[in-house]
Amino acid sequence: MTIQQILLKHWGYSHFRALQEDIINSVLAGNDTLALMPTGGGKSLCFQIPALAKEGICIVISPLIALMKDQVENLRAKGVKAMAITSGMSKKEIDIAFDNCVYGDYKFLYLSPERLDSGLARTRIQKMNVNLIAVDEAHCISQWGYDFRPSYLKIADIKEMLPAVPILALTATATPDVAADIQKKLLFPARGKPSNFFQKSFERKNLAYVVIKEEDKMSRLLKIVTRISGTGIVYVRNRKKSQEITDFLRANNISADYYHAGIEGSARDAKQDAWIHNKTRVIVCTNAFGMGIDKPDVRFVVHLDMPDCLEAYFQEAGRAGRDEKKSYAVLLFNGADKIDAERNMLMSFPPMEEIRKTYQSLSNYFQIPIGAGQGSVFDLDINDLCSKYNLHHLTAYNSIKFLEKEGMVSLTEAFHMPSRIHFVFNKEELYKFQVEHNFYDDFIKLLLRSYSGLFDTYVKISEQDIAKRTGKSYEEVK
Repeated sequence: MTIQQILLKHWGYSHFRALQEDIINSVLAGNDTLALMPTGGGKSLCFQIPALAKEGICIVISPLIALMKDQVENLRAKGVKAMAITSGMSKKEIDIAFDNCVYGDYKFLYLSPERLDSGLARTRIQKMNVNLIAVDEAHCISQWGYDFRPSYLKIADIKEMLPAVPILALTATATPDVAADIQKKLLFPARGKPSNFFQKSFERKNLAYVVIKEEDKMSRLLKIVTRISGTGIVYVRNRKKSQEITDFLRANNISADYYHAGIEGSARDAKQDAWIHNKTRVIVCTNAFGMGIDKPDVRFVVHLDMPDCLEAYFQEAGRAGRDEKKSYAVLLFNGADKIDAERNMLMSFPPMEEIRKTYQSLSNYFQIPIGAGQGSVFDLDINDLCSKYNLHHLTAYNSIKFLEKEGMVSLTEAFHMPSRIHFVFNKEELYKFQVEHNFYDDFIKLLLRSYSGLFDTYVKISEQDIAKRTGKSYEEVK
């Protein structure tokens, strides 16, 4: 099939958006390609269509588990075989997944950049018929980018393993310096073949950006929701506030629901589906919502709190008006918001004395002499570290990220993606297991008391916290 036929068959579109076809043709010609496209610009089609047009499997590298799962589900719904390997899977599940990609006819394998560091991943990838490497959120490879992740540097190793395979790097966020750095880190110039750089205009002529200083945000929000028809998103910073705003809107006869990461999986999915299918008009949410969701008819996005950074705001605001019809992105702020934003900015870039304090605290916490410990691996409970040495959590976190960036510490996949647990038994089967294996009874009861939704989805857990509550060692819990 031609790329136009693939587009029509799987997506129902008769023509491509601006630059999509050029990017796809560049990849099909075997060229390493960097594409800068705004949120909602159709980045995923730029690797999905050429991967479907060629024999073999496409490896998609993404730091976002939610996005991986959404894209895999969307591809499967179209009859395309796709797989995501995430931190919530058991070793056996991971082994089977890799086997399916080597010996089955899967077209897409989604991996986190941290996963590339495992020997198993590298061994299995070498056995696959890889037709394309797609790197999502490619700005993460650049130290000049706003969200640098050293694990992205491992992608160059995979390229050296597969020298004939083209790479497509995608991002919605890159300055000229970052764009140049992405190409350098991904070895574009060193490949001895042409490389292409495409940049779509980030102007959204249909999207009006509005920033309003407003002390009475609730009244202003009600005016916005009342005057602008259609569905919308309201972003807030914390879970409690999402429920309070939802109650306020409902009390004013607005169809609304709330969404945050603390809601168990099936309930979250139900809320999301109701909004996508226009059964709920307004979704009030934290930034846990929206990644990977491609709802074209969102008429407004309102931020009641200031986002962490301009890039995050641009991505979230860009979820409005993807159908290219008139839409609005509104940011409401007051004097207190500005003070909070300035304080958070200072914490995001800790002064050198705070970084030194965190480094010293890490050394004391693990009982390592300064300058020693190279190559050693330790399990870090950042909450315990902060409590023990009186560190502010956000400052400590950003100090550790700085130390990683400077090569003084290395963070594993577990730091970015903490352990999760999911009971695949139903409650009756689990009860039988507890009766037959009394040794695990108290442990299972503790998990059920401590975490909700374990029967529905993978739930984030803290082994350190479980160890303290059971009186067992961290290694025993693991």
